[in-house]
Amino acid sequence: MKDLINKGLAFGLGLAVVSKEQIEKLVDELVKKGDVSAAESKELARKLFEKGEAEKKEMNARIHEQMEKLLRDFNIPTKADLERLEQRIQDLENK
Repeated sequence: MKDLINKGLAFGLGLAVVSKEQIEKLVDELVKKGDVSAAESKELARKLFEKGEAEKKEMNARIHEQMEKLLRDFNIPTKADLERLEQRIQDLENK
């Protein structure tokens, strides 16, 4: 089963960009070929989907990290920076 999950990871651009329907289609094809039994198919589809979701989260975290780095490199203020400045202006206006 683990080997089949690894094969699933090689499918297309990886599980992170594969929809649940595509995973089910892949698993159905494996059942038709005899690589997976019908009983194992639901478990395999679930594992592939979970792996895809984990990859998606990891990819999003990496993208977020890279975006923050780019903003710092280009010296672009973050939302937190702007909020801090707005609060400071408000405090000064209140004085």
